[in-house]
Amino acid sequence: MSDEEDIAGPPPSARGRRQSVCAEPFNPHADDDVEKVVHPKSDEQRGRLQTALKRLFLFRSLDIEQTSEVMDAMFERKVAPGDKIIEQGDDGDNFYIIDSGKYDIIVGGNSVGSYNEEGSFGELALMYNTPRAASIVATTDGSIWALDRSTFRRILLVAAFKKRKMYEEFLETVPMLSSLERYERMTLADGLYSEKFEDGAIIIKQGDTADRFYLVEKGEVSIKMEKDSEVKEVAHLEKGGYFGELALVTRKERAASAYAVGEVSLACLDVGAFERLLGPCMDIMKRNFQNYEEQLSKLFGTTMNLTDDVRQ
Repeated sequence: MSDEEDIAGPPPSARGRRQSVCAEPFNPHADDDVEKVVHPKSDEQRGRLQTALKRLFLFRSLDIEQTSEVMDAMFERKVAPGDKIIEQGDDGDNFYIIDSGKYDIIVGGNSVGSYNEEGSFGELALMYNTPRAASIVATTDGSIWALDRSTFRRILLVAAFKKRKMYEEFLETVPMLSSLERYERMTLADGLYSEKFEDGAIIIKQGDTADRFYLVEKGEVSIKMEKDSEVKEVAHLEKGGYFGELALVTRKERAASAYAVGEVSLACLDVGAFERLLGPCMDIMKRNFQNYEEQLSKLFGTTMNLTDDVRQ
């Protein structure tokens, strides 16, 4: 079951169940002067929670301060076999991350799936004010982390809003993407996430399997190719430049390596989102492949064919 499918939610609150909050307004700018929630944790607990957070796509857009605030606000709950974490049809009080244990997903009294030692659930009910779509029941001893509704909405939704705005503005500066409609850029912005690299770091390695596409947000990237034990720089990219598309389109291994020049920030797009969202730009990318081949032929003095079996 996907981390981003909402098929569960929170444990019963000591104050009783929340009332329905359909059409609850959300102001992405109302982020100041809010008292922070802090649940003290040992170093061991904090380490386990940090490991769990790293596995979740939902938290990729958070900066260090936001991630720390999320960790402060989360609280741990131990569970035993038979414990019902949430009830189908209830309003959402918390977002959950599984630290350990196994859990059944129950819809209409029937088991429709399970979680085994990892996963998360509950975010869509908090984001869109919909009832829980399933019940979640522990089948073993285990531990889960919970984040209250208010903190989730304040941090995660604000981060998503700021991320989309930042990437929309950035994408407008990328010439290849100028043909996209605004709604297409918005969708693309939602799929991007940032990665940072120190000077000299290898971003992609020639011969590796391709799994993502990159846009340069900040800094510079050197693209180098090795052929017959000779290594040459084939491109030098700055803000707005992109790389990694060739192997994704051709379904081949990486044709070159990419290195960070100084500190570099990249906007990344996983292969599935690349194929789904960048269809309108595919013709532009394919036209560029011929330019790549011509440049490489001049550099290495031999004919280079990078695009056999390019998908139509």
